[in-house]
Parts: sequence; structure tokens; C-alpha cells
Amino acid sequence: MSATLHFHGHATFSLVLASGTVVFDPFLTGNPAAVANVYDLAADLICVTHAHDDHVADVAALAGHTDATVVANFEIANHFAQQGVENIVGINPGGTYDAGFCRVKWTPAFHSSSFADGSYGGEANGILLSSEGLRLYFAGDTALFSDMRLIGGGNLDVAVLPIGDHFTMGIDDSLQAIRFLEPRLAVPMHYNTFPPIEQDAAAWARRVAAETDAQPVVLQPGESATL
Repeated sequence: MSATLHFHGHATFSLVLASGTVVFDPFLTGNPAAVANVYDLAADLICVTHAHDDHVADVAALAGHTDATVVANFEIANHFAQQGVENIVGINPGGTYDAGFCRVKWTPAFHSSSFADGSYGGEANGILLSSEGLRLYFAGDTALFSDMRLIGGGNLDVAVLPIGDHFTMGIDDSLQAIRFLEPRLAVPMHYNTFPPIEQDAAAWARRVAAETDAQPVVLQPGESATL
């Protein structure tokens, strides 16, 4: 297994695998935490969890300059197809897309989902990715829910979880999520970008180490971790 996780700020990550690169929720334009721009990123697959602008702002631009395939729920896929994005796959919870170098399965998430104009963006989702012996859960924006026990399944390598509170689960609930998921590594996201979601990631990491069996991995925008 060879994989590197790059954090671009807020909830935008690149996962570089031996045979391809996956970008989750591209939001660099207008992202005050971003240290890169959309044209700095490579992508073979773009995975979108829900329709809020802080998760989809750069989907069309990234797909346009990389020719990557976009995978999103049915409503988001239709939205971007109407904007001229050509390589796009609509999916729904429980469904799996095989990109060749990885497989991505859509899971439930408890969150709202709408586009910037207020139009319906389908259900919010999480993503369970498997590739080359790696299993990574990208929770998207979500509250804690007990079926995370089933998503983890006892052999999860990485869980990327929101900790910002206010719009998603906060630190306390993220710790319970880690206990349900039982990952080897836990990575925080969706915090400190805007005032309502300010959190102390160092305090979170100390609690993860003390109260769960996972190893915390806190990345600053622009930083990477080998998985």
C-alpha cells in the first residue's frame, strides 16, 4: 500500500494512490484556508459529498482542467452535467463506483444539501474508498450516527471526520464516531475556516490519543501524511 493524503484546507483533500489521484470536495476559490488554487491540483477522480458551495465551488474548474471523472449524487451529477462537465457519474447511498484504481461506495450522512441558489442538492453523503489494501472513510459533513459501526467494519485504515461543530458534529461526537469506526488513523476536517467552526485541533488530537485506539493526524493546509 502506498498512499499520501494532502490537505488543502476546510474539507478539500487529495488522496494520491499508486495508480491515480482522488480529490474530495474541491473548494479552493473563496476558501480562506487554502494555500493552493484549483489549477495546482491533479485529479483522476473527483468525489463530491454534497451540494454546499464550500464543497463544490471548484468541481467544474477542476474537472475541466484535469479531465477527471466526477462522482456525486444523482442531483449534483445532473447539475454539473448541465454546466458542461462531461465525465460525470450519478450515484446514491449504497452504490459503488469502480474507477479502476479504486472503488468508492456512497454512504449516508446526516446534513443538508443545497446549491448556492437554494435549489435542492440531493442527500448528503459520505464516501468509503478502497484501493490497494487501503480503506478510507471520508465522512463529509455529518452528525454522529450509530451506523458508523457498520461503515468501519473493524478494518478501517483512515477516517476523515468533521470536528467543527455548529454545522456538523463537534469534538465530543467525533470521538464517539472514532470509537464506532475503529480506524487506525483519524484526520480532522471542516474546522477553523470560518468563525462558527473554530476548534482546537491540538486538544482534539490529545483526546483522540487518550480516549480512543486511533492515532490522530492533524494536517495544516498544504501539509501531507503518508498513510
